[in-house]
Parts: sequence; structure tokens; C-alpha cells
Amino acid sequence: MKELSVFIDESGNFGAYGKSSQYYIVTLILHNQSIDITENIARLNTAVSHTDFGTNHSIHTGPLIRRETDYINLDLDQRRYLFNCIFNFTRTTNIKYKSMMVNKKDLNNQFDLNARVSKQLSAFIKQNIKFFLDFDKIVLYYDNGQTELTNILVSVFNSLLSNVDVRKVLPKDYKLFQAADLICTLELLNIKRESNSLSNSELIFFKSARDLNKNYLKPILKKQFNN
Repeated sequence: MKELSVFIDESGNFGAYGKSSQYYIVTLILHNQSIDITENIARLNTAVSHTDFGTNHSIHTGPLIRRETDYINLDLDQRRYLFNCIFNFTRTTNIKYKSMMVNKKDLNNQFDLNARVSKQLSAFIKQNIKFFLDFDKIVLYYDNGQTELTNILVSVFNSLLSNVDVRKVLPKDYKLFQAADLICTLELLNIKRESNSLSNSELIFFKSARDLNKNYLKPILKKQFNN
């Protein structure tokens, strides 16, 4: 049986537009289960084991950059090391991704966001329907962090495909879910780089907008889905 795993994470929320909540991003990580990634996971676990965090730790890249929550006591080099752990795992693992973005500034009301995300997701599946139909089973992995997104995923995937299973996950249990978090962060950083709106903490973390683009954004773009 051919099985496709789809790990999903988001950046932003379904609330009203605001300066700190302008963009809504959804990232899908696509992994053909016939491709073995156990060695990639083992390398990531080994790398993380050299830190104060155990291998069950879920790396959250946004707080890592901003030095928040679990990472408040880490210095810059320690935070960069953890970021590079999940980045190198994502870059070297045989996966593809698709990100959908909505600028909430362009919306008329809160219901428009649901419609925009649904339309983008539906268009992506329809444009690549042969790819999806080649699998006997498609399993969606999401942490149900946002009910609105959960409803969109269930509705769109099940309306277009008949072999879909939806599972709630804990981020610490799936490295590819953490990879989706990373790509959401990088997609948002790319928008901010293009609009010259990177924060001081982001510029310090990546050294410069040029280094961010050269060392992280360009390499990860090679993982975009292009069937």
C-alpha cells in the first residue's frame, strides 16, 4: 500500500488583521512513506542530544529566534545551533513542501480568510490530483491547534479525495511536524525580508538579510513541491 503523510503547521491566526498578525501561512510537508528517513531522524536526535534538551523536545523556531519560552536562558550560539539542527534535517530529508499565504490586510472580514485558505488548498490538490491519486492512503497529521484550520483540512481533503485519514499529533513525536514549523517561520521571514521589515532580533540571529537569504531561504526553496 502506497501511503502519503502530510504534516501541517500554520503561522498566524484567524483573528483580526493587526501589525503583529498580518500574514496567515499554512505549510504542508509531503512525505512518501516508502522513502525511509530513519537515518535523518537519527542524525537529528544525535545533534539535539548534545544540548540540554532531550530528543523528545519539539523545536519551535519562532520562539527560538526571539529567545522566548523554553529558550529564554540560551545564548545566541546555542539558539543558532538548535535552529541549524532542524534546518539541516529539513534540508537533507527526502520531502517536499507547499506553503499557502494570505495577507490579512486584503480581507474584507474574518470569513474571507477561511475562503482564501480553502481555495488555495483546493487549487493545489486539483492541480496535482494525479500525484495524490497515486497513493492508496493519505494521512494528515495536525495538532488541532486551530479549529478553523482543522475544519478546512478535513473539508477540502475529503471533498476531493476518498482515501484520507486525519490524525491529531503531538509535535514532539514527529520531526516532520517540526519541519513544517520551520518552513512556516522561513516563509514569514522571506516576506519580511522582501519588505525590509525584519526585526532587530531576526537580523541579529541571522547576521543580515543577505545571510538569511543565502544560507537558509535559497536552500529551503529547493524543497518546494514541483510535481
